[in-house]
Amino acid sequence: MRKMLTRLLIAGALAASTLATAPAALADEVKLVGVITKIKMAADGKSAVAILKDNKTGEAVTINIADDLTLDKFKDKRIVEGDEIRAKFDNTGGKNESKSFKKTAGC
Repeated sequence: MRKMLTRLLIAGALAASTLATAPAALADEVKLVGVITKIKMAADGKSAVAILKDNKTGEAVTINIADDLTLDKFKDKRIVEGDEIRAKFDNTGGKNESKSFKKTAGC
């Protein structure tokens, strides 16, 4: 009886840990270095969309940006069109949600 209860508890703990890490596995983190070709700020200033030309493939990649730090850099012109950017984003459900958006030279 004790062995069966122990096995059941171990199986439950294993299942719980697997389910806890599943959402992280679904998010596909992508790293990209490219030049900004266009920045579109939302009217309310709480989000933006940046289009980058990937240095490796030459393809245009659209990234949604909602973090205040990057939005402030757009507003005060520390990041502008033509700047080379190192970006990390989650490609969840086909939407590229920015995690990190920095100039390759700093900032």
